[in-house]
Amino acid sequence: MDSRLIVIAIGGNSLIEDSSHVTVDAQYKAAEKTAHHIAKLIADGHRVVIAHGNGPQVGYILLRAEYARKILHNVPLDSCVADTQGAIGYQLQKALDNEFIKLGIEKNVATVVTQVEVDPADPSFNNPTKPIGSFMTEEDARYHQETSGWSVVEDAGRGWRRVVASPKPKAIVELETVRMLLDAGVIVIAAGGGGIPVVKNDEGLYEGREAVIDKDLAAAILAKSLHADAFVISTAVDKVCVDYKKPTEKKIDSMTVAEAMEYASQGQFPAGSMLPKIQAVSDYVKTTGGLGIITDPEHLSEAVSGSGGTKITP
Repeated sequence: MDSRLIVIAIGGNSLIEDSSHVTVDAQYKAAEKTAHHIAKLIADGHRVVIAHGNGPQVGYILLRAEYARKILHNVPLDSCVADTQGAIGYQLQKALDNEFIKLGIEKNVATVVTQVEVDPADPSFNNPTKPIGSFMTEEDARYHQETSGWSVVEDAGRGWRRVVASPKPKAIVELETVRMLLDAGVIVIAAGGGGIPVVKNDEGLYEGREAVIDKDLAAAILAKSLHADAFVISTAVDKVCVDYKKPTEKKIDSMTVAEAMEYASQGQFPAGSMLPKIQAVSDYVKTTGGLGIITDPEHLSEAVSGSGGTKITP
């Protein structure tokens, strides 16, 4: 198999297999399973960059901060993203290192705390809609609205939640660092949780923003910027489906970007789950002409070799 540079995006929820068991140890065991399949690609000679989600993990940090708000300071959202990049990166590094030991190969793994530049004029900053954290009472929501400047909304009778902007990613700040590590043969974990959102101020200096960047879109920017040979989104299904969970459900082996957009226009892909994955892979394929794949961790190796997953082609 020819050696390729592959960017793989894995979901934060993939590190939580059972919502009733969300300990750090349980998350590590889930990371081990994903690392096992990624290590196969590395053993085949591929260079790999791993991006990951962090939604549940950021939620836990915010919940801890909420319980401790009377005795400790609040944690800004950009710092929460940085915290999860380090913690999840550690789990993946350790899991990959142990897989390499089992396989008898010598590889180094490094996590890059990654800033992602966004546009300060992105319209989402004026219309925050991305819910984060746990549900609150109206009293707590109003408290944070007044004291912390949060935007809060009532969620269909279930309680109140904080909402933040979800701006589109523009550029990976640490791109050259990632590139240098790859050139040195290092397996890189980067752009975790979509990256830490930063903007440039009037003096050209970076400032953090309390926002959430879609991790699939950020991973696509990373794949495009690195001129990766393949961009893979690892999710809960082995193949993309149309008419999902209906009697007429059909798994898609391969589709063009145009076909993917046509399915999207038909409402085949839910906005909160498969749609951003389709959009991210399609954008990468359209821009680079590279190989785009959506599959689950168990089929990563087969999908890259051409015998599994859903391929999106130009």
